[in-house]
Amino acid sequence: MTKKLLSEIPVLKGDRITLKALTADDAGALREFTQNEDIYRMLPTFLFEKKYDSAEYVISRLYDECIKQSLILGVFLGGSFCGLAEIYGYRAVLSKASAGYRLLPQYWGQGIATEALGLMVKYVLEETDVNYLTASTMLENRASAKVLKKNGFKQVAHALPENWGFKFPVLTDKWLRTAEGHRRPYRFQT
Repeated sequence: MTKKLLSEIPVLKGDRITLKALTADDAGALREFTQNEDIYRMLPTFLFEKKYDSAEYVISRLYDECIKQSLILGVFLGGSFCGLAEIYGYRAVLSKASAGYRLLPQYWGQGIATEALGLMVKYVLEETDVNYLTASTMLENRASAKVLKKNGFKQVAHALPENWGFKFPVLTDKWLRTAEGHRRPYRFQT
């Protein structure tokens, strides 16, 4: 029997990293993270960790207010906070969710995003009621496209306008990963 997504807060362990719930002890690291503009230049403007001014308050709301729509886990390498991994946009009726990730710049290019996404894919598509995992990337975010490809995502749409909270719509590529053995096609709603 598979679990309903968002019914628990898992701890996902990989070869080098762990994805787990943030605690009050992580507030300083999250504050540094949310103040780093390099992280957010290719991301939507409305991410939950930017919703409130206080990192302590964000963490206090992550697993009650936010868990209704998203599962945000800290990415830790050897105990050090290096970013966030998120499952969002869950639609039980469609058996669909979306994945996202963001790391501090000093952890870019080390395979950490690839491993984090791999852990999320394994958990979501093998242990929960989700059969379709989607993602969106800005056209110029080639690094994120590589991470998605390494995790079995296929590009299913190119250069679609999407509202990411900027002055104008952002052109994005759409990506899809389907659960093993699941054959029913998924149609992106544009």
